[in-house]
Parts: sequence; structure tokens; C-alpha cells
Amino acid sequence: MQTKDYSIFNPDYEKNPIDTFNYLRENDPIHFEKEINAYFASKYEDVEYILQNDEIFTTKTLAKRAEPVMKDRVLAQMTGHEHKSKKATILKGITGQNLERLMPLISKRVNDIIELYMDTGEMDLVNDFGKVFAVQSSMDLLGLNVEDHKIIGEWHHGIAKFITSFNLTEEEIKYSLECSDKLEQYLMPIIRERKNSTENDLISLLQQSKDDENSITDSEILALTLNILLAATEPVDKTLSYLFYNLLSDPEKFKQVYENRKLLKNSIQETLRLHSPVQFIPRELNETVDLKGTTLKKGDVIICMIGSANRDPKAYSNPDIFDIHRGEKNKPFTSHSQNLAFGKGAHTCVGASLSLIQLEMVANILLDKLDNIKLKENNQLIEKGLYTRGPEKMVVQFN
Repeated sequence: MQTKDYSIFNPDYEKNPIDTFNYLRENDPIHFEKEINAYFASKYEDVEYILQNDEIFTTKTLAKRAEPVMKDRVLAQMTGHEHKSKKATILKGITGQNLERLMPLISKRVNDIIELYMDTGEMDLVNDFGKVFAVQSSMDLLGLNVEDHKIIGEWHHGIAKFITSFNLTEEEIKYSLECSDKLEQYLMPIIRERKNSTENDLISLLQQSKDDENSITDSEILALTLNILLAATEPVDKTLSYLFYNLLSDPEKFKQVYENRKLLKNSIQETLRLHSPVQFIPRELNETVDLKGTTLKKGDVIICMIGSANRDPKAYSNPDIFDIHRGEKNKPFTSHSQNLAFGKGAHTCVGASLSLIQLEMVANILLDKLDNIKLKENNQLIEKGLYTRGPEKMVVQFN
């Protein structure tokens, strides 16, 4: 086959990108896509290098890709003291005592959703459970009323589509911008009300972070609130459904994890590696660089192929195998800072640790509550998405 057949925009790529991953890593590691005038890096070592060198490979692309729907700069666009101080504020809201405060709420959300389906003995882990739980738990983090989760989820989907799509139609762009406007109208009064709040939700903490060194406007808090909403929501529904698909497809592995819950951490890490929910991370060149014999000029865009890098055989043995014991045998690749699913370097996903804790807790509750869980017969794994990727549905049955 010719290189052009391995385009990211070939319809076969979305159905199953693995052949393209393999081809590009071996034959075209810095691949150019004329359709969007951008390069794609597919090898682990190149992706790691790009993400770690944020002064050369900047996040300037987010000014076009995110800012129009986020209404201001997001955390990844910030540098130096500003980035450090606002990241510290967000981390304060999702660690320590604030994390302890969230845990009972997370448990309640999981159990409340499960109860809706206990009588039917059947649940779609993507649409019935994951998407609902992900939005509700993100709203808990921000101190928002979860009764509004359906409309927030709809608006969230609209802005996420803008950020994670290529070549949107004018109608799609209009819809995304309308969703962004509606979220702004919903959130801005709440942000203003919390100017003097002493609570520990993330919106209040961002308001409290103002001092002589750290100024923050309401529009910046809005952008960071939307940033948190997207970042906290995106990995959960996809990773949970992939995790249970991988385990339930292999009864022996499921038995090992069910009987030894310490293996859940490894299983979640391995799921994130094998099925990275965020597949692409874009960067813009700040200077001319030669990478693998390709000259990248200042202003060029290069997109890190996280899904390909996490399946690179030079980084992982038998990379296409779901190995729940990988962390035990391959120690350098056990943490989220090595597995590139959450990125790497200064702009590693700020919510990575929370996501891992959340995923483990939710998975344990599902395993405990859903007796004799199994994949519904003829439940095919149909995956969707280029920028972010996940199952279209994942129906399980239980007693």
C-alpha cells in the first residue's frame, strides 16, 4: 500500500487505526496530512520528546482549537508562575481533604445510577452509566447542581466537539458556539456569586486564589471551569467501558482481578495505555527543528498520536496485548507519567491522579454490585472518534 492510503482521514482509520499506527511508526514517523496542513508524530520516543519540550513545542494551537468555546485561555496555554499557581489551586481542590470530601459523593453517584438498572439486569456502561456519572462527578467537583446534568452534558458535548474535531461544517461550529454561550450564561452568575465564598469547590477555590501575585478574572475562571469539566469528564466513560470489555472478554483475567482487587490499578493503567481516550495532543513549533529527518518550521503544527505511541513495541513488549501484570514486569511503565494517556511534561493532565482514583473506586463498586456480570451476547465493540476515541456502546448483563 502507498503512504497516502494510511491517512488519518481514511474511513478505515476510525474503524481500526492499529494498522496505520504500525505503518507510520515504521515508515513515516513524522507524517504530513495535507488536508489540515499538520504533521503527526507516531513513535513513543518522538511523542515523549515533543511533550517534554514545551518551549519548542508550544500549546499555541489551543488559541484556535479551544479558546473560542472556552471564552479565555485554558491551563495548558499558561506558562511560568501563572501556570504553576493556577495548577496548584486546581490540585488543592482534588487532593487531600477535598478529595476525601468528594469520595462519598462519587460513591453515591455510582450507586444511584446502578439502582436505576438493577431490576432490568442490563446496562450500557457508556450511555446509561459512564456519560451520566462522568458529568455528575465533574459537577460535584465544581460545586454545581447535579440535577442539571442532562443539559450540562449536552452543552459539554457541543464544546468538546469543537475542540476535538477536524473540518467542522459552519452549522456544527455554530452549534458548538451556541453551547459555549449557554454554558457561559449558566456558569457566570455562579462564578460571580462565589467571589467571597469560603467553600472548597473548585470555582470557590479559584476565586480565593486571588492575591497580589495571582490575579484572575471571571472569564479566566469560566475557561478553567470549562477546562476542568472537559478534562474530568473525558477519560471516565471511555476507560470504564474499555476496562470491562477487556476483562469480560477474558474470563481468566476477570477472575484474577475480581478475586484480587489490587490488580485493578494495573488493569486501569493497561486499559489507558491500550485504549487512550485522548488520541491526539496538538503542539505548535516555536522555532525550526529537525525531527527524524523532517524539517519542522516555526508555526508548523505537529499532533502527537498518543494511541500509537502507547502501542510502540520499542516502549512496550507485546504492545497490542491487554496484560494486567504488565506493571509488575515492566516497572518503568507503571505510572501515568510514563503511560502517555494523560500526556507528559509540564502540561500533564492536572486531573490524572483523581481520574485514576475515581476509576478504581467506580470499578470496585460495579464489580461488587453487579453479580455475574457479562457482556451482552453479540455486543460488538464499535469505536468512534479520531481526536478522542471510545466505544459507541458497551451493554453488560448481570443479576
